[in-house]
Formats: sequence, structure tokens, C-alpha cells
Amino acid sequence: MYQILKKNKLISLHIMVVFLGFTGVLGKLISLATPYLVWHRMLIAFVALFIFLLIKKQIHSIPKKDIFPLMGIGAIVAFHWFFFFGAIKVSNISVAVICMATASLFSAFLEPIFFKRKLLKYEIFFGIIVLIALSYMLYEKPENKEINYVIGYAYGIASAFLGTLFTMFNGKYINKLDAAKITMVEMFGGVIVISLYFLAIGDLSVFTTPLSQNDFIYLFLLGSICTAGIFVWMTEIMRHITPYALIMAINLEPIYSIIIGLIIFSESEKMNLSFYIGSTIILFVVFLDGYIKNKKQI
Repeated sequence: MYQILKKNKLISLHIMVVFLGFTGVLGKLISLATPYLVWHRMLIAFVALFIFLLIKKQIHSIPKKDIFPLMGIGAIVAFHWFFFFGAIKVSNISVAVICMATASLFSAFLEPIFFKRKLLKYEIFFGIIVLIALSYMLYEKPENKEINYVIGYAYGIASAFLGTLFTMFNGKYINKLDAAKITMVEMFGGVIVISLYFLAIGDLSVFTTPLSQNDFIYLFLLGSICTAGIFVWMTEIMRHITPYALIMAINLEPIYSIIIGLIIFSESEKMNLSFYIGSTIILFVVFLDGYIKNKKQI
């Protein structure tokens, strides 16, 4: 199996994106409240990457001057996951992942600020289309009255914005350090920030309460494979494919997540027709944006 994946990088790429699609599913399966879920995910990812870099004898090659800025970025990642898993908890996986698909459009407005480039007219046009699609999805009344879709969309969009912000800051380090090193320090920063939050509110249960067997298994899969493993996997794949192929494949994650969610959770993941029409428009715009950017680079 490994040899097949090694030879066919595109198959390997799409299998990786399917694993990414399980992130939301695992978040829904884990019974912990969002802050505890994020703390455990970041701790497991940090430990997994620390062991990986220790085995590769690369743990001491992280410049000290980069540690605190990367830990600060880790705090942004923590809040990004707070809102992402928060969206899943109050609504469902479908809402959370389709909101995340708007991240590339947030980048259209943030990149000119971070990298001093012009704001492109077609990006503004695409942004307006996405806003109209989201408004249409919110306008239609949901069938499931027990789920708070409005808060779910708000959390999802906040998560997409913070995810884009984290990517912009990460862009300053990706050419200086290996992705595994960057991610390890960021995960550690997230663990520290959330730990300080728990200490500030006097809640020590995250340090003292043992996890249930199911939660431990799901968290281990989420932190090791769907977080640490994905970053290492992605770094290896990027050596053999174009950035455009990677971006287009990752844009399929919401589709994989929605399909997996429907298979596993059935009723709670079923949405109105307006959701599927709106999400199709959003995904089309995201793919079109990536296609246009790729054509401009050729």
C-alpha cells in the first residue's frame, strides 16, 4: 500500500484530504466541550511532532528567536479551532466545513495587507457572490429546530477568518522552517494559552479528569493522524506536486466532510435545499478563484 501511495502522489494527496475530512466527524464524536477538545488535540499533536522530530534529530534546529512568535500564531490556531468545533457543536459538520470554504476568499482581502499587493477586482466580485450565497443559506428556515444554524454560521465564518489569519502569519515562516517544526511550536503555544485560560477561571479538570475510552481514541486519531500526521504527509506530498494541485485537492475537503457526515450521522447532517445550492455556489467560486490564480502564474 505504501509503495502505491509513494508512486502515485495524486492518490496519496486525495487520501490525505479524506483524512482531513474526518476532522469534523471526530469533533462531533468527541463528547468534551470545545475548550477541552482543543486543548487535548493540540497537546497530542505537540507530543506526536516532538517525538517525530526527536527521532529525526531535528528538535534542536529551531531558532530561538522564532519560538515566541510561532507560539503566538499557535494561540490564533487555538481560537480558530474553538470556533470550528464550536460551530459543529451548536449546528453540524456541514455548516462548519462549508464556512471554512470561505477562507480562500478572506485571503483575497488579507493578502494585499500582509504582502503589499493590489486588491483584484474579480476577488471583490467573488466575495460579494459568497456573501449572497451565505445570506441565501441563512434566509431559508432550517427544518431541524433543535440546531442553532445562525450561531453555527457565525462561528464557522469566524473560524474561517482566523484560519486565514493564521495562514498569513505562517507564510512568513514556511520558507525558513520545516512545517513539522512550525506546527510543533504552534501546538505548544496553543496548549500554553488554553492552560492559562483554565487556570484564570480556576478550572483544573482538564489536568485531573481522565478521558473516557472513546474520547481518548477519537482524540488520539484527531491529534496524531488528522493533525500531526497530516502536516508531515502534506510536506512530503508538496515535494512532488504543484501548489495548485494541493490547493484544489484541499478545496474538496468540505465535500468529503459533508458526505462522511451524512453517512455517519444521517438525520442531524441533512440540510435544506438552500444549503446545498448555496454551498455549491461557494465551492464553485473557490475552485474558480484557484483556477484563475493558477492561470495567472503560468
